[in-house]
Amino acid sequence: MIEPANVLLSGIVGSTAYGLAGPGSDIDRLGVFAAPTTAFHGLAFPADSVVSSKPDATFHEARRYANLALGGNPTVSELMWLPEDLYETRHPLGDDLIGIRTAFLSAKRVRDSYLGYATQQFKRLEARGDGSFSADTRKRTAKHARHLLRLCAQGLDLYVTGHLRLRLDDPQRFLEFGERVAAGDVDLARRMMADYESRFDTAPAALPSEPDRPAVESWLHRVRARFFEAT
Repeated sequence: MIEPANVLLSGIVGSTAYGLAGPGSDIDRLGVFAAPTTAFHGLAFPADSVVSSKPDATFHEARRYANLALGGNPTVSELMWLPEDLYETRHPLGDDLIGIRTAFLSAKRVRDSYLGYATQQFKRLEARGDGSFSADTRKRTAKHARHLLRLCAQGLDLYVTGHLRLRLDDPQRFLEFGERVAAGDVDLARRMMADYESRFDTAPAALPSEPDRPAVESWLHRVRARFFEAT
């Protein structure tokens, strides 16, 4: 795994965090790091992200991470809501990031992002037809289906409570849903999507209309001050 310098926060995300991991599941890692502040003073900016595979790991530079999270990106945002035992690196500024995690939230962005990501998963399922495909494709279809349901369920829960619960209360429900869809019941996924869209439309939002950008900006300024070295 390629890990950049100045990691502020990192941990194990994905299926392990949701409680959906099986014996053959990959271990996915996500993190946020700070580039040296003076690296932004020249003609070119430092890399926004550092990505490696086997093991799978993605690290976003603090500014990019903040912008992705402000946009409601579900994958990026979950780093701030992990169960305690899944964090691997926690710098004081990483703890500060966890402390302002609600500042990134807004009702419209949560709704649009979670339903948008779920729609992407559904289109993958819909393109595969009636389930008469190889065992490997069926396995991937089951995975996409259970993450489709997860995105809808977690997104709505976040929307109405203001808190992202990553660890699923009933993982079996999601696993069984994935198997049913992979067996050819794509209409089950279609009905589920329609149901959650309706529930989003009628549910009272516990989130503000806009994120707290000043709080996020203040955190990023502290990051830049901490990693500034005069030359």
